Order: sequence, then C-alpha cells, then structure tokens
Amino acid sequence: MQDIKRLLKLMGPYGKDVCIGVILVLIESCFELFIPVLTADLIDVGVAGRDTAYIFHKGLQMGVCAVFALITGLLYARFAARASYGWGARIREAEYQHVQNYSFSNLDHFASSSLITRMTTDVTVLQNAVNGGFRPLVRGPFMLIMGVGLSFWMNARLALIFVVCAPALGVALFFITRRVGPRYTLLQKQVDQLNSVVQECLTAIRAVKAFVRGVYEEERFQEVNTELAGASRDTFRVAVLNLPVFQAAMYLVIILMLWFGGNMILAGTLQVGDLTGFLSYVMQVMNSLMMIANVFLLLSRSLASAVRINEVLDEQIVLTSPEHADEKVPDGSVDFENVSFKYRTDAREYALSGVNLHIKAGQSIGILGGTGSSKTTLVQLIPRLYDATEGVVRVGGKDVREYSLKALRDAVAIVLQKNVLFSGTIRENLLWGNPDADDSALLDACRAACADEFLERMPDGLDTDLGQGAANLSGGQKQRLCIARALLKHPKILILDDSTSAVDTKTDALIRKAFAEYIPETTKIIIAQRISSVQDADRIIVMDGGTIQNVGTHEELLKTSSIYREVYTSQNKAGDQDE
Repeated sequence: MQDIKRLLKLMGPYGKDVCIGVILVLIESCFELFIPVLTADLIDVGVAGRDTAYIFHKGLQMGVCAVFALITGLLYARFAARASYGWGARIREAEYQHVQNYSFSNLDHFASSSLITRMTTDVTVLQNAVNGGFRPLVRGPFMLIMGVGLSFWMNARLALIFVVCAPALGVALFFITRRVGPRYTLLQKQVDQLNSVVQECLTAIRAVKAFVRGVYEEERFQEVNTELAGASRDTFRVAVLNLPVFQAAMYLVIILMLWFGGNMILAGTLQVGDLTGFLSYVMQVMNSLMMIANVFLLLSRSLASAVRINEVLDEQIVLTSPEHADEKVPDGSVDFENVSFKYRTDAREYALSGVNLHIKAGQSIGILGGTGSSKTTLVQLIPRLYDATEGVVRVGGKDVREYSLKALRDAVAIVLQKNVLFSGTIRENLLWGNPDADDSALLDACRAACADEFLERMPDGLDTDLGQGAANLSGGQKQRLCIARALLKHPKILILDDSTSAVDTKTDALIRKAFAEYIPETTKIIIAQRISSVQDADRIIVMDGGTIQNVGTHEELLKTSSIYREVYTSQNKAGDQDE
C-alpha cells in the first residue's frame, strides 16, 4: 500500500475532486439508506390502512430520494473521471520526465517495451482503480456500517444473522483476494514480454521480410500470446470466485431472514413492512461486502502496477549535474587521464583500460580499430553519456563532472552509429540542432553535409514529411541529415561515430572538406572503418581490446603500427581488385 500512497501524492490539484467525490458518495448513500425506511412505513401504514394519500406521499418521498441519489451519483462520476484521468496523466508525465533524466546505464536496467507498458497499461490500471473502485471503496464500508446499524435498529434479533454470515463471507473473500494478488504481477510481466516481441518485430519488419521469417515471428508471437492468455485465465479464474461465493452467502442470508422473519410475523413480533425494509438492508449490506471484495481485487492489481511504476520513479539517476556547475565550456580540448571504464560495477573486465589521451582544441582526430575495441565507449565518455569508472575525462581543461549536463552536451555534438530521425518533416528534424535556425542556416548545414544533393529532389524540400523512422530515405541520406543536424549546433566538439559508412568515398571526402570551412575551430573526432575517412586527420588513434595501441599521423602509423598497416593493406588490395 505504501507504493499506492506515494503515487497518490501526485494527485495534485485533482485532490479536491476526490474530496468532492467522497462527499457526493456519502450523500448518495444516505438517500439510498433512507428508502427502505420509507418502504416499511408505506407497507405497514399506507397499505395496511388502505390510505392512498399516505401511500402517494411516501411514494413521492421515495422518488425524491431516488432522484437525488441519481443526481449525486452522476456528479460523482464526473468528479471521479476527472480525478482518475488527471492523476493518470500526472503519473505518466512524472515517469516520462524521470526517464528523460536517465543515463544510458539507467536505461540498461529496463527493456524499452517494459517502460512503455509501465507508462501505459500500468497507469491505466491505476486510473481504472480510481474510476471504478473509488465509489465502492467509500460507499462499501459506509453502507455496511449504516446498513447493519439500521438493521439492528429495526430488529436486533433478526440482525444477528449478519453477525454469523458476514464474517464468514469476509474471510472467504479475503482468501480469494490474497491468492489473486501475486498473479497480477505475473500478468503484467507477460504483457511486457508480448510488447517486446511486437516492438522488435515491427522495428525490424524489413529484415523479417527480407529473410522470409514471417512464420517464425508468428510462432514467437503465438508463444508469448498464449502465455499471456494462460496467465490471464489463471488470474481471473480465481478472481471470479468472488461472485459465486457472494451469491451463495447472499441467498443463504435471505433464506434465513425469510425463515426467521416469517416465523416472527406469524408470532406477531414483526410486521410485513419491517421485514421488507429489512430485506432491503440485507441486500445493501451484502452488496457492500461485494463492493469491498471488488475493491480489494482492484487494489491487488493496482498494487502490482504501482510497484512497477515506482521502480521507474525510484531508479537512482547515475549522472547528474553538480551544485554550482559550470555553465560554459571554454574550448574543445579533450583529455583522458588514466581512464578505465566498465559498464557494470560487478563486471570482471574493463571495456576501457588505462587510457591516456590529449586532444587540442580544433584538432581533427581519427579513431580506428576492430569490432569490440571500445571506440564508441571512448567517445561516449566525453559528453558524459557514461562516467569513467576510474580516472578523469576533461573537456576545456575541466573535469566533465564539473559542468552541468546541459552545458556539456550543448557543447558536444555526437552522431551515433545508429541514425535516429524522428517522425515529422526534414525541417523539424534539423531544428533539433538549432531551434532558432532559419532556412538559410538549414540549407548551409545541408550543403556542408552534402544533403542538398537529394534535398533538391524532395517534393516539398525542407517540409518533406519523413514518416516514421524516415523509411523513405536511404541509409546514406539519413546519415547526411544527421550530420547536418549536428553541424547546426556549431559545437565545440563534433563526434562522428562511423557516421559516413553508408556514403561513397567521394561524398565522405567532400563532407570532411566542408568541416574545415563550416566549423574550423571545432574539435572533430571521427570513428571510421575506412582508412580513407581518417588518413587526413591531424592524429589517428588505433585501438584494440579497450586500449590505445598507437597514436600518430597516417605516415607514422604505416611505419609503427602493425594493426594500422594490416587494415591499410587489406583495404588497398580490396580497392585494387574492385578496379
């Protein structure tokens, strides 16, 4: 329950709607509780005495009570809906805002499909709990207490049946809800797995079709879908026991009431109207118990969802800005001093080990190395996408941990291996680099990235819609737009992580040549597989096994680095064969 209480603090301005809803439910319940009293009088006085005026008068009072109960019920529904959906929106906003502050290491703790489920399905469960369970949560205990109290007021001997039957029903419903609670947690995990399979398949749908793996993916989906159906079936098979247990108890109570009540009427100690009104209270009391049982079921499922939501909110942010952080990066110099790094504290080996590197502002640096040599890991430490496990990374002569994250990352533009373009127009994607850029600045950046060549052929130019994932662009076109977006930042440091792999060598050379004119003072760090992409750099870094093996110019490395010489020879031979 502590998890739900914590989330209730996010109710914010919708708390007043909850309070108004409580008052309306209590008023509605009072009107409904008054009706059986009027019914008893109508039968015992009006019907027994054949007093039409009295019957009409009591009937009118009952109608007024019913109308007011209806009005307050409708008003409650309005306030409850506003509170539940407003609360759900605030929870989703809190989750999304917290996730935006996650570092890469935080994101490693959650599958993306799980985060989506926690922001959608789990929040919807909580909304439904408030919208559908708040009324019985307030009404159930109130009606139970008042119904039992009024039953004893009408006939204490007959009301003793409640003392025997109600606790037995309560114990049975308690064991049902206790058993079904853990099953809801399992159910939500199955939803996570289903979303994961669907997301993966849709993201890689072109690969699925290219390899004709549609049947295989259907089988994967069928497997997780069947598991979800089984988990749902097992969960609700237990949950639905509420209804038969409740009905058995209710009919048993009614039979006992009619038996003992009928004998009391024959003995002259109870009137027919009192028994009729008493049976109305029986129904109200039993319905109240059923409401409370359903609330416990809702709370059981809500608790499972609340735990999952709080796991997202409780995730400790690994990377934060320090107090009194520096807000300005003076230049693009980069220094690695005895830097080692591993992705998890319990990892046996370091991804980077003993790195010492000094890059002057404005230099052009190439990084070369085989797959798994930790080239990407090295550059991700510069904008603090990860923090070094040991040693210090400096930018502009200062430890990167002394800067605010915003200032540091504004000064560093990084184009990652995986090209990411968002749904929307080309203009909207480019403006991520500089929201204030005009068309002239956008076109200049596109020319520098050689994106103007295909941009001119686009039907609407900068306003061409890319669609989801920019599916209407080739890999090379995506790369060039991503580079143009990075150039618009006019960063102190530009990092290209194998970002020209999908363009030809001529276009690659033109892009690198444009850097000297467009961003002459920017430090340029280029990770590449092709030596032609880095051979003109001021210095080239050769990496292997998470360490720096050699540093030098193209000519120097041909003489001193066997790794560099081997790559150069293999690529030149391939080039000769192609010719």
